[in-house]
Amino acid sequence: MELIKLYFVGLMILIVAIMANYLATQLGLKTWYDFINQLGNANALNFKDGLWLFVVYPLILGGSNLIGNILFSFFFH
Repeated sequence: MELIKLYFVGLMILIVAIMANYLATQLGLKTWYDFINQLGNANALNFKDGLWLFVVYPLILGGSNLIGNILFSFFFH
């Protein structure tokens, strides 16, 4: 059952990450792919992109982990 939970929560994180990356693109924010491709460039990261990548995005993914655990408990227990 733990493997099913791990898969379910991982799937939830993946779905939310895809939506968050789409939202970032629509808002003109850098994604991790953009950031890594521009490493070494002096203008690789501004404040709003840094705030998104290092504060907001991890909080969103952490929240998706929490939501995945809650949904798993609701549907499978």
